[in-house]
Amino acid sequence: MLLDMDGTLLDSEKLWEIGLHDLAVHHGGRMSAQARERMVGGNMADSMDILHTDIGKPWLDAQASTDWLENRMAEIFTEGVPWRPGAAELLAAARAAGVPVALVTATRRHLVEVCLDTLGRDNFDAVVCGDEVPETKPHPAPYLTGAALLGFPAASCVAIEDSPTGVASALAAGCAVLAVPCEVPLDGLGATVTDSLASIDLPYLRSLLL
Repeated sequence: MLLDMDGTLLDSEKLWEIGLHDLAVHHGGRMSAQARERMVGGNMADSMDILHTDIGKPWLDAQASTDWLENRMAEIFTEGVPWRPGAAELLAAARAAGVPVALVTATRRHLVEVCLDTLGRDNFDAVVCGDEVPETKPHPAPYLTGAALLGFPAASCVAIEDSPTGVASALAAGCAVLAVPCEVPLDGLGATVTDSLASIDLPYLRSLLL
């Protein structure tokens, strides 16, 4: 099983929105709802380009903004990150059943380490972070890497995602994909869609591979 983090396991997309809003204010601007929607599930470089353009300052340095945002997010995450409905229970069921699990996220390692205090490091056999693969989502590399670290072909793995970018990455890798919308709709992308992980169990996930 291959699991995204932000918006899938953890209800952290709203926390990212706080950090991005704070970054826009730091630069003397205001982030639009449209710009925020375009950032969901995307990589940091693209998100900084979207934000800088949105506030009318496309010349701003992307790395400086990234560093500021990630420092802010570390502060926010340290205060605690809530689980998405059903996520903790599904993860616990997978571990109890001995199902191999990898975390596959576009978030960089130092922030993931903060979130693992909530998620539990022992819940994962492998962790793939956005700064540890040559290409990030929507490229298939993150999910191909996650499957390989578990010792399985991607086609024999179920990936669970909450964003169009993540769904595209998992599908491109050849995974069976369960999409759980958080901030944006996921219909028509080629994945199986469910409203909540609270209604999902392991037999259902296995059925997606048949």
